Amino acid sequence: MQWLPIVAVVVVGLMVGVEVSVAFVINPIVDRLPGNAGLLARADGGRMLGRAMPFWYFGSLLLTAATALVLTTGAWAAWTAAAVLALSIVLSVAVLVPINNRGKTWTPETAPADWREQAHRWDRYHLVRIALLVAAFALLTVAVAA
Repeated sequence: MQWLPIVAVVVVGLMVGVEVSVAFVINPIVDRLPGNAGLLARADGGRMLGRAMPFWYFGSLLLTAATALVLTTGAWAAWTAAAVLALSIVLSVAVLVPINNRGKTWTPETAPADWREQAHRWDRYHLVRIALLVAAFALLTVAVAA
């Protein structure tokens, strides 16, 4: 089972990278697109990532918990990382997913007048989620390195 902690770190690390990229690269680029292109890009991104991310989040949580079970030292850090990942899932389901579910159906004809405000609300909560993910990744890395 020596491979399990390595897989867990890689999977969680890649997820953190994707979420950081969404916040600091993709969405700023999308927000600068002319006309309704940003709306359409966010809707498409919401559909695409909305399908993939639940598996990635739950898979990361399961890998982190499994890693905590096999570690002889540092298991406390892996369990804490798993708890933080669980908290990020709760935040996602309670706050981010409802906004995303509305936004992924929007078109220029159907989007509400405040669609940008809703998108920026999602962005703000996403930053909180990123902070949780970075903390979980750091804890998992500490656990595996112990």
